[in-house]
Amino acid sequence: MAEPIDVVLIGGGIMSATLGTLLQQLQPDWKIRIYERLGAVAEESSNPWNNAGTGHAAFCELNYSPEKNGVIDVTPAIKVNEQFQITREFWSFLVGSGHLPEPDTFINTTPHMTFVRGEQNVDYLRRRWEALKDHPLFPDMEFSDDPRVIHDWAPLLVEGRSKDEPIAATRIEAGTDVDFGTLTKDLIDQLVENGAELELDSEVRGLRRDKDGLWHLRVKHLVGRDTRRETARFVFVGAGGWALKLLQKSRIREARGYGVFPISGQFLRTDDPDVVARHQAKVYGKASVGAPPMSVPHLDTRVVGKSASLMFGPYAGFSPKFLKQGSMLDLFGSVKAHNIVPLLAVAKDNFSLLQYLIGELLASRKKKFESLREFFPEAEPEDWRLITAGQRAQVIKPDKKKGGVLQFGTEVIASADGSIAGLLGASPGASTAAPIMLDVLRRCFPERIGEWEPLVRRMVPTYGSLLSESPETAARIQAETSEALGLTA
Repeated sequence: MAEPIDVVLIGGGIMSATLGTLLQQLQPDWKIRIYERLGAVAEESSNPWNNAGTGHAAFCELNYSPEKNGVIDVTPAIKVNEQFQITREFWSFLVGSGHLPEPDTFINTTPHMTFVRGEQNVDYLRRRWEALKDHPLFPDMEFSDDPRVIHDWAPLLVEGRSKDEPIAATRIEAGTDVDFGTLTKDLIDQLVENGAELELDSEVRGLRRDKDGLWHLRVKHLVGRDTRRETARFVFVGAGGWALKLLQKSRIREARGYGVFPISGQFLRTDDPDVVARHQAKVYGKASVGAPPMSVPHLDTRVVGKSASLMFGPYAGFSPKFLKQGSMLDLFGSVKAHNIVPLLAVAKDNFSLLQYLIGELLASRKKKFESLREFFPEAEPEDWRLITAGQRAQVIKPDKKKGGVLQFGTEVIASADGSIAGLLGASPGASTAAPIMLDVLRRCFPERIGEWEPLVRRMVPTYGSLLSESPETAARIQAETSEALGLTA
């Protein structure tokens, strides 16, 4: 019998690429194999046209600073920003050590803005700015309700708009646009160059753990149709929405009760150079009532292959597929006796979300374009085309009080013995891949994390500390990572 593989990574996206890179740095003698069911890596949520490419730092995303009973809670925004700083440190190390190419192939400075309309929203945005402007992780955040200033920042938002309409915006020039597709490919190329194995067109169909703790995998090669069985000491499931299917097949107790709710999306896209040249920012608004956070409207600069485009959306919809190239039976096949109560509880408590999705599904192209004109009043239909984005599988989590809750974010599920882990959920996922995967290491390799810590600190110098507690350190790290990643603000 062949020697077990030390680490199997299921799914060729940014999460597997990040975890594989960390492990190869920490334990270069381990054998790593990546299985990807498609013919190339980074073709699902990591593909640049399947996501908004925002380096999520909570500079502009209002869902990370909710208001309740008149109080704006910026704690989630600070947490997300802390996580993105860790990711920036990790990328900076990889660029400096030659494990990534020139950073402008995957990351570029792009101001992050928030834009709102109406007196109530203007008041909220001003109070949010006041809560964040002096925080060390949100340096130089600007606020304005003056249309002339906003026009200087992003002219397309103001031109053609009624002068009587109350508007406001915040801006941080040090935002980023990230091509997670290119980044993923570069990381996996480096993994393979240093000894990892990549098997494309290979779908893991079965997972079974023996009494000795080894995992037995049944792998179907989609070209040639042969089936192979492999054994592994550790398995990570970074397969997007399909992670739930595989975790269910593993039969680990920790996955019981979980479900996912798939949400599809579309964007309007333009490559018209005249339009693109006049908008250089990622501009987020407020979500519609009942809309999931990942459906917050935004007008984004995208840089892919060093060419800029604009995207507006997303327009949410529903598909039972867990992946863009998944199966129409995914959702139905995931319903089990142990998660039926959480699924029903979420359906009961999220009727407004269902209404919103139905409305989005029924919306005509004309109505969708009207949403763009709320941001960009002088947009012309002939300049834009509709593209389909990736699937987002929102986590349905068992809850003792409610039966089940719909969780917008990411969730790591790991077995008690640490031999398998998987990731469920969506945004801010890719932007926080490094801290999420460091959490996987802590949970799955507790006996080694102490030994690895000095190496982790080489990659992430602030590992184990909070930048928000030290303004001097925060300023230094932000300046150092900006220089290392070639960012200009």
